[in-house]
Amino acid sequence: MKIAFICKGNSARSQMAEVYAKHFARLYKKEVEVFSAGADPEKEINPFVLEVMKEEGFDLSENRPKGLEEIPLKELDLIITLCDQAEETCPFIPGVKKIHMPFPDPAKLEGKEVLSEVRKIRDLIKQKVEDLIKTL
Repeated sequence: MKIAFICKGNSARSQMAEVYAKHFARLYKKEVEVFSAGADPEKEINPFVLEVMKEEGFDLSENRPKGLEEIPLKELDLIITLCDQAEETCPFIPGVKKIHMPFPDPAKLEGKEVLSEVRKIRDLIKQKVEDLIKTL
């Protein structure tokens, strides 16, 4: 099975989801290839995402945001959109199942509590992705 997590910039939510999906696929011995991409990729991974994922033991410092053209869209079995913009802009691909699983955008967070809020988003993504992988 091939799945992809799609969001607007591929700099936060979809990057976290990809890492967790790969982790849980290994943990639960699921045959899953996992990709992530952005409808309009950013230049770099969100630094707060790098930090909170490192806390969980995942180093995303070598990752980079990717566009939809960089993943095998026509070979996918499942697309999971993680924001409303991605749901609207993600191309329709006949035969590919699509799930919408929206999460808040870490890039829109401001103030002193940004790190704490990004941790909350990370934990939500982690739980939803684990649940998804278990059902595959």
